[in-house]
Amino acid sequence: MVRPVSSSVAPQFPAEQEALFREVLLLLNEKQVPYAVSGAFALHAHTGIWRNTKDLDLFLTAEAAAKAREVLKADGFEIEITDPVWLSKARRDEFFVDLITGMSNGVITVDDSWIQGSARAKVTGVQTRVLAAEELIASKMFVLFRERYDGADIAHVIHGTRGRLDWDRLMQLAGDHWELLFYAMLLFKYAYPNKTDFIPKEIWRTMLDRTRDAIEHPDAKAEFRGSLLDERMFAIDVQEWGMKDMLGQSRKDRETEIENPPDESEDTTGLVA
Repeated sequence: MVRPVSSSVAPQFPAEQEALFREVLLLLNEKQVPYAVSGAFALHAHTGIWRNTKDLDLFLTAEAAAKAREVLKADGFEIEITDPVWLSKARRDEFFVDLITGMSNGVITVDDSWIQGSARAKVTGVQTRVLAAEELIASKMFVLFRERYDGADIAHVIHGTRGRLDWDRLMQLAGDHWELLFYAMLLFKYAYPNKTDFIPKEIWRTMLDRTRDAIEHPDAKAEFRGSLLDERMFAIDVQEWGMKDMLGQSRKDRETEIENPPDESEDTTGLVA
């Protein structure tokens, strides 16, 4: 497997691929499906880094993803619900669109605020929206697999924005998993040791205080969370050492939420472009 090398050089997308991406974006805009573009295009918007890609990553709520599947199927796409917890695909020929409603572990889920906070941008010439930097970081916090690691992306987003982020929003998105945000901050500090001031001092103090308190007053009832990061590398903990399958429980809870969605009274259809 050839791994990508970070670069500011724009990839040369095949004409048919660009045409397909434009078709999808224009169609979803026309049909008032609220979404935000992520993946390579959002990374470029916040960092200047380009990455070649065969797919178009769209973040949507579960309800919007269902509507998007209907719209794209009517347009001739082959639809596949790859994982009901977080991922559907719309395919045509060798290219495809990922409809993403959260992370595979069920912890991070897309809600209306992700779309409301997205930023206007042009993607393949279409006026649309990309994930805000805060949500882009949140979407990558759990991507710490042996085979794929998004830590450098997060460091580049902090660097590319010069830390001009809504850190309160980031803390909210991280929630009970704030250690992963702190881990990303420490990685940024290691990579850019002379730019630690990109992260506000009060955020550093908050994270250090939380960590110190957690170390000095450990929660004896706190459960193993390794499987939320990488179910394969931490498989032995669950399968042989008898630790709780937090991943399985999280995914089950998310499936229940999808099957029994809360009533949504707020209209976000005006946020598609």
